[in-house]
Amino acid sequence: MYAVAVVAFPRFPGHNGRAMTRGEAVKRVAELSRLLLKYQHAYHVLDRPLVCDREYDRLFDELVRLETEHPDLSLPDSPTRRVGSDLTQELPEVPHTLPVLSLDKAYSDAEVAAWVQKTARNAGEQLAFVCEEKIDGSSIVLYYKRGVLARAVTRGNGLVGNDVTANVKTIGAVPLRLAKDATLAARGEIFLPLGRFAAVNAGMAEPYANPRNLAAGTLRRVKSREAAAVPLDIFVYEGFFTPPAATHREALERLAALGFRLNPAAGWFSDAGDHEAVLRAHPTWTVGKLADIGAFLAAERERRPSLEHEIDGIVIKVDELAVRERLGATGHHPRWEIAYKFESPEGVTTVTAIEVQVGRTGRITPVARVEPVRISGATISNVTLHNQDYVDLLELAVGDKVAVSRRGDVIPAVERVLEKNEDGNATWRMPASCPSCGRPLEKQGAHHFCGNFDCPDQVRGRLSFFVARGQMDIAGIGPETVEALVSRDLVRDVEDLYTFDPDALLEVPGFGEKKIAQIRQGIEASRKQPFRVVLPSLGIPEIGGKVAELLIEAGWGDIDRLNTLADAGTSDPLLEIHGIGERTASVLLQELASPRMHRRVERLKAAGLMFREAPRRPAKGLPQTFSDQSWCVTGSFERFQPREKAMEDVVKRGGKVVSSVSAKTTHLLAGEGAGSKLAKARGLGVTVVTEAEFLHLLGRD
Repeated sequence: MYAVAVVAFPRFPGHNGRAMTRGEAVKRVAELSRLLLKYQHAYHVLDRPLVCDREYDRLFDELVRLETEHPDLSLPDSPTRRVGSDLTQELPEVPHTLPVLSLDKAYSDAEVAAWVQKTARNAGEQLAFVCEEKIDGSSIVLYYKRGVLARAVTRGNGLVGNDVTANVKTIGAVPLRLAKDATLAARGEIFLPLGRFAAVNAGMAEPYANPRNLAAGTLRRVKSREAAAVPLDIFVYEGFFTPPAATHREALERLAALGFRLNPAAGWFSDAGDHEAVLRAHPTWTVGKLADIGAFLAAERERRPSLEHEIDGIVIKVDELAVRERLGATGHHPRWEIAYKFESPEGVTTVTAIEVQVGRTGRITPVARVEPVRISGATISNVTLHNQDYVDLLELAVGDKVAVSRRGDVIPAVERVLEKNEDGNATWRMPASCPSCGRPLEKQGAHHFCGNFDCPDQVRGRLSFFVARGQMDIAGIGPETVEALVSRDLVRDVEDLYTFDPDALLEVPGFGEKKIAQIRQGIEASRKQPFRVVLPSLGIPEIGGKVAELLIEAGWGDIDRLNTLADAGTSDPLLEIHGIGERTASVLLQELASPRMHRRVERLKAAGLMFREAPRRPAKGLPQTFSDQSWCVTGSFERFQPREKAMEDVVKRGGKVVSSVSAKTTHLLAGEGAGSKLAKARGLGVTVVTEAEFLHLLGRD
């Protein structure tokens, strides 16, 4: 590594012994910058040093000296930015100009193969797939303007991230100036190689648990000189150009030509195309047919322990960018990309029973009840079995001894059968009829469904979803109330919540006048929920809070306008909204066009629910007192009912509103009954504001 030392030197003389003129200084700074950037790129990206450390240091020190004498000549892409600064920097939140979504996940070769087949089927054509190592580091988006690094932003919540430009500039493998004056965005993963991690950790009083934590913590240092002391690295894996590339391979080739560091380990798989041409362009890649993807995953599992960087899986993505646009994304993940995750911690237990659950959409999910087992600090007693095909693959029966994992360290799953039961129990079979209403089950694709929309369990599911926190948040209506309403036929669907008489519950044990009053108040308050809450609460697949926000901010926050599109059967206007894919738009309009959903919406409109909302904009004339602040809200309030009214005041004054508390949240408005969000905010040091304090900030006290 270059030994960079910043020292004081006497005034640099010109070639004839005189002091350098300003014109000469300008030319010399430009020449030194060009040379040093070239040498940095060769060392950090190409791994081919062009000069010895001594020569590099001599030139570097000369540039430092000239920039010290002529501060105005120090450019944004100056090589001296690599050493950082002692100045304290804030980490403001800035919006992304491209979607930075999470990934859907697979945990077996079979799941990957099924996803590849489904994706090709949905695309309606033969596809190629690129497989890349999923680096266990910290995601970053690099924004370049006319060839110069303008901003580096963490992933954040996918819409907004932290500006860590000063720290990222200290990373030698990040180009400060590109080979061409291109304007683009590039996604990458910042990480710390294992050898460097061991060296840095050896000098720590309190060693970091793993390289990923150290990399993420370094990116958020408040002094960039501290970040420069940690030898971070980067692999860039996505480029967003204008005009766009035709394939992911082409985008990677453009990135490499511009000077970005790419991971040489990757795979390209297709049943068509010129495999030899791909291999010539990418000689370090694995190239093969779609059937070879499983072998590639196995090879990566084998070589994982020998890698100099940590990986936690493989990312499989569609190569053709036009197909990606057609496939689109959900509110959570792209449909053209999936992460294959390596094995999770396992435990051994015995299946004691297998039951089925009926979801709010009618989907039937088998669930294994197992003898409680501890895995990664959690006690597991219930494990999802997904569908009959999954059970058949395992040949699973009650009484079998099984290996159970916490997939992604969260979702419990049966991985394999270790010992068959000695009771003669055969492989479990899905019941022929719905356990809730008795209607014969129908198989659609890999899953079974109950087609009875009035099935009691489906009604319970829809009601529970509608009234839950994060949806309509109707106080007083929890699981016990939902059960009482459905079992006594007081409510047959969500719209009945606004017409039934709560006094009818007085006959039910545990429901007194105080409880009834709370239910009435909760129902009444829910009428004031904004459209961005009402629309996702309808339970339409694919439509969550993020999609609702995209629709509203694009001017489609009116159910009547959406119904017009649904009646016309055209989704083209919605596809123009960045972040909304073809499937999302199609599902939304199909559901709105159904007579059942149309009746529900009309009855809810008659009940006074909000089905129209204008885009949130800072208000003209109001002081932007919440500018650069990120607010979340929890609990209930006397002056703000519903509580989203308070967040409207935040937006009017220039603030941003987020749905959950994170390290990037600056303020939490906490009312009565604040729960986990308040505890998390206090743990993260987020400023907690009471209703009285908030009113004071608004000038309304």
